[in-house]
Amino acid sequence: MKTSSLFKGIVLLVSVWFYPLPAQFVSDVSNVGTTAAPFLEIGVGARAIGMGGAFVATANDASALYWNVAGIAQLKRPEVLFVRTNWLADIRFDYAGAVLPLGGYGSLGASLTSLSMGEMMVRTVEEPEGTGERFSASDMALAVSYGFHLTDRFSFGITAKYIYQRIWKETAQGFAVDVGTLFRTGLKGLRIGAALSNFGTDMQMGGDNLLVYHDIDPYKLGNNDRIFAELKTDKWPLPLIFQAGMAIEPWETEKQRLTLAVDALHPIDNTESINVGMEYAFREQFFLRGGYRNLFLRDAEEGFTLGAGFHIRFLGNFRVQLDYAYADFGRLQNVQRFSINVAF
Repeated sequence: MKTSSLFKGIVLLVSVWFYPLPAQFVSDVSNVGTTAAPFLEIGVGARAIGMGGAFVATANDASALYWNVAGIAQLKRPEVLFVRTNWLADIRFDYAGAVLPLGGYGSLGASLTSLSMGEMMVRTVEEPEGTGERFSASDMALAVSYGFHLTDRFSFGITAKYIYQRIWKETAQGFAVDVGTLFRTGLKGLRIGAALSNFGTDMQMGGDNLLVYHDIDPYKLGNNDRIFAELKTDKWPLPLIFQAGMAIEPWETEKQRLTLAVDALHPIDNTESINVGMEYAFREQFFLRGGYRNLFLRDAEEGFTLGAGFHIRFLGNFRVQLDYAYADFGRLQNVQRFSINVAF
């Protein structure tokens, strides 16, 4: 690739990201709590979180299914990722993903995201101590992905996903797509990535909990006051987010590597922010990570992140990677993540 073409590509990406957006897309209002399925914004993989979530331009393991689906085209061997997160308020967040490289035909991927919580008592105004019934809530997303190389340096990926939410007897369903691109410049490992996530349908809750008795005319004697009616809930959009980032290895030797990364985020349900992170690797077997999430985000609770990991090899090329990440959530204390990545 000629240097002039590379320069034009970088300028185009930077201009698209930093060019002033129309007023309707830029607002001082944070819009927090105005989207459905917010669990889709919970980051996946202890490695990426340890780097402050600045992973869009790296995305070189199975967690690319979440961060930038174009990254799965880089994988040479099948990989499986399992993530366990003790989320806030005793909520459990789990993720499982798998990538299957197809040689010159790209890579296929699939993932399952699950958020769940324990049962709670049903309380009403008349019975504040509980009605004797119990309820629970859960979220789920099923996704299939495909990534491929357009050139030896540029890759593209797309994900289609089905989203399901449930709270007691109410449910909502939706569909969304993610798209991602990844460009390797060849300049000391510099990479540029971009991803658009959760572009899809609105979600609306419905179910038996919305069935009520209604009196069409309460002022008319003899009128039937127990006609079945159904409450209609509002539709809410999915948490659409655009991310663009860069990553580079300013220092790399035969035994050691240092990766620096920065991502810029533009969500529809919050203000813009920046994630920064680093990863130090020794013999590509031991890893130390650090980062900071949501720089410049209004009313942010997240902050510093730390992480570590190591590789274990069995029977030649069979590799298991264990990772841990700690994320500070300010007044909400912290969240700890564990993930296992297996490459065959």
